[in-house]
Amino acid sequence: MALRERAGRRGGTDNFLWHHIAEDLADRLAYVTRDFSDVLIIGPMTAYTDLILGDRKASRTLAVLSKSEATTDACVVIQEDALPFDPESYDLIITAGTLDSVNDLPGALVQIRRCLKPDGLLLGSMFGVGTLSRLKAAMMIADGERATPHIHPQIDLRSAADLLTRTGFALPVADQDNLPVRYGSIARLIADVRDMGVGNALSGKRPYFGKAAFERLIDAWADMATDKGAIGDGKVEEQFALLHISGWAPSTDQPKPARRGSASVSLASILKPPVD
Repeated sequence: MALRERAGRRGGTDNFLWHHIAEDLADRLAYVTRDFSDVLIIGPMTAYTDLILGDRKASRTLAVLSKSEATTDACVVIQEDALPFDPESYDLIITAGTLDSVNDLPGALVQIRRCLKPDGLLLGSMFGVGTLSRLKAAMMIADGERATPHIHPQIDLRSAADLLTRTGFALPVADQDNLPVRYGSIARLIADVRDMGVGNALSGKRPYFGKAAFERLIDAWADMATDKGAIGDGKVEEQFALLHISGWAPSTDQPKPARRGSASVSLASILKPPVD
């Protein structure tokens, strides 16, 4: 992926967003009491393997989307919607920071499920609707009458949950974490976006932005910083909407919902107020 290759070449060091996601994944994994023997980690999280897995003893496969992202010689370069791994190879797959920009998200999730052993776990995180909303608004102002997409489309929380069910995961869970970050300079925000490789993943030729448009962008950002709702520090609060997903590969050993109509006590009787 070109965005990942460029991010790797830039060599940005303050990838605070990846560290935040890695800590969240570590917390979520800490609540899973079972052991894992074969783990696949995809994308930027390969740099945080020890943080996420802690002292868990497991065989680890590290997969990145470009050579420049590889943190060790053991990393393999893949396409996330064309996984080169055998079916039922892993009992834990962790992927974050890539699912929102993959060409075929349902296809990628299906392939992840096929790579999981029965009762294997997927832990994932992606950017959702609402991410970089202030930057998008400033870009629209800068474009004027010639509005063009500068950030690829993202899905919402409900769509993420539906996709887990549609792609065959059992016990699916999806939730959202909104991370606000205050920026005093739009140049700093753009640099962070490029360093993390989370910019526009759309293919095709893009119109030249131009000096005049960039000046309008700077002015639009300055106006946002002086809005009445601002704290007064000259900064703009940007949002990163993080969609966290988890699901299990189907297995006969998993708990099943009770048969419809099999309850012996009605909900109405439980909720009925007591009679004095």
